[in-house]
Amino acid sequence: MQVLPYGSWLSPIDATLAATHDGRPEYVGFAGDEVWWTAPRPTEHGRRTLVRRRPDGTEESLLPAPWNVRSRVVEYGGQPWAGAVHDGRLLVVFVHFADQRLYVYEPRSESESGSASGGGPRPLTPVSSVGGGLRWVEPQLLLERGEVWCVLEEFTGEGPSDVRRLLAAVPLDGSAADDRAAVRELTDDRRRFVTGARLSSDGRRAAWLAWDHPLMPWEGTEVVVADVTGDGTLSGARVVAGGPGESIAQVDWMPSTGYGRQLVGDGPVDDGRPSAADGRPSTGDCLLYTSDRSGWWNLYRDHQPVCPREEEFGGALWKLGQRWFAPLESGLVAVVHGRGSTVLGILDPETGELVDAAGPWTEFAPTLAVQGDRVVGVAASPRSAYEVVELDARTGRARVVGAAHDDAVDPAYYPEPRIRTFTGPDGRDIHAHVYPPHHPGQVAPGHELPPYVVWAHGGPTDRAPLVLDLEIAYFTSRGIGVAEVDYGGSTGYGREYRERLREQWGVVDVEDCAAVALALADEGTADRRRLAVRGGSAGGWTAAVSLAGTDVYACGTIRYPVLDLVGWATGETHDFESRYPDSLVGPLAQVPARYAQRSPIEHADRITVPFLLLQGLDDVICPPAQCERFLARLAGRPVPHAYLAFEGEGHGFRRAATMVRALEAELSLYAQAFGLCPPGIPRLELVR
Repeated sequence: MQVLPYGSWLSPIDATLAATHDGRPEYVGFAGDEVWWTAPRPTEHGRRTLVRRRPDGTEESLLPAPWNVRSRVVEYGGQPWAGAVHDGRLLVVFVHFADQRLYVYEPRSESESGSASGGGPRPLTPVSSVGGGLRWVEPQLLLERGEVWCVLEEFTGEGPSDVRRLLAAVPLDGSAADDRAAVRELTDDRRRFVTGARLSSDGRRAAWLAWDHPLMPWEGTEVVVADVTGDGTLSGARVVAGGPGESIAQVDWMPSTGYGRQLVGDGPVDDGRPSAADGRPSTGDCLLYTSDRSGWWNLYRDHQPVCPREEEFGGALWKLGQRWFAPLESGLVAVVHGRGSTVLGILDPETGELVDAAGPWTEFAPTLAVQGDRVVGVAASPRSAYEVVELDARTGRARVVGAAHDDAVDPAYYPEPRIRTFTGPDGRDIHAHVYPPHHPGQVAPGHELPPYVVWAHGGPTDRAPLVLDLEIAYFTSRGIGVAEVDYGGSTGYGREYRERLREQWGVVDVEDCAAVALALADEGTADRRRLAVRGGSAGGWTAAVSLAGTDVYACGTIRYPVLDLVGWATGETHDFESRYPDSLVGPLAQVPARYAQRSPIEHADRITVPFLLLQGLDDVICPPAQCERFLARLAGRPVPHAYLAFEGEGHGFRRAATMVRALEAELSLYAQAFGLCPPGIPRLELVR
């Protein structure tokens, strides 16, 4: 073993390697017998392509650059494609990021060569010049009707909240490509937010989720059920579950196996089936949804729990079309579940028996697709990046079928996480993943304690997954430890843990991160003088508040942050999160002083340690104007800092060149603040 100071270890994991392996497959699905998914392309301006796995196991990118399969509905997007076999030919509809139009495409089959059988993608929806235009998500092909059903987000003015959302039907013949009137509106726009409709097996009923400001979907949602008439309209829409204090994260239908209507309390509960007065027979399907009414997101069939556990069978609905469960034709249900991390299992709703898939994976993303006994998801582990996994529900065998992890370097350089629970203020538990410095051939002198960076995840209603992240490895393989903190307010630990952040954003998150950092120092794991904090989006807020309000850290990295609460709550962000501060801080009209008291922009003068501020210039969620005002408040103060703003980047970095520059700048900041000597890293110029 070679003895070198922390921060000076030689590592094969450079910023380029970390950047080109960023991102993960998403939105798995079936088109015929083929498995498809979207995949990142960091070196192609950060676009996402659509990948198919052919029956022979080969993978093919269906769409060349510049096609970018990604929706902007509620800015975070959601399921952007749907595929099917029509008259023996593959058919796919997808959303193109640049213009947000819905396109139809017929890729060539395995027996064909040359160009696609139907030419290039053809637009199905028109362009609008009003505000953010027309946007689409969660497309669902209804070939018998010649339509695509999806969620429409339509801007009615130039403001971020001048918007309406509804369920719509788009004709597949292209007649709506230049005619907005050809789009059929299936619902009105009285509900602020809706998810895509899930149809019963005979197509006669539809179910979806809806909610309104000021609630976020992890605070309160409702299940809406309607009848689908013969002419394809929706009638008799009614709320059958949920409410302001209950978060329902997903709804679907499954075959009924004799589990009838149930009674709760004093009266009948609507299971969504047409009544006898409708004169239309029930399909036999029953509702299946995941609700946190027990304090945990558990699965309910016709409003009754089928596997009550203190685990999560759902999560925060940040993207429309996320799926934590998928009913199988056999009556079983594929479920993503867990506590702090997730696994894939097969649930028998009749008995409540749950059998988890065997395999090395510690995290399954909320995307599932089923066909017969085949279940497809996306999974990762601390030793492998996200890959497409297929489970045979009949045999229990799971295998990687796409985007297989490939060790770009010797796995001996990968970090080795420790799952920890720390004690915070008032004795509360704080969950974290601690990644000590790790190198197969180099160690630090015995007397030296390592520097550590505390990572605050975004959201804030989210959590840090326990997976291989080469950005973490970039630091740990050089001798810098990382601690990912699931501070109070994080998902994965029940509603009570999430509710810790209610009106306490900027307090509980900051305290919990500081408690973990100081505990690591007190136990002799980290060097007290060399602690840093880092976060993006809501995590950027936590990092900025931590630098302005505590003396724990020697420096910090603030990525595309919220810095000015008043501005954020009065029109500077997008509609989806515009009322998020109501629960995180309190209603602005009632507690205006609290908004100023918590905002880093009001306390920029309290920051005395070096920091790096990173921002995308196209970010409409946390706009660059907040960073610019924050820096203006620092003018004339001798605080070493750097501001890097990137053209063509939005909320979260997607381009390889951006990620390389950001990572190297961050390491240089720590080198200067901690007195490290990482070889081969460009020096970041800090201004005062």
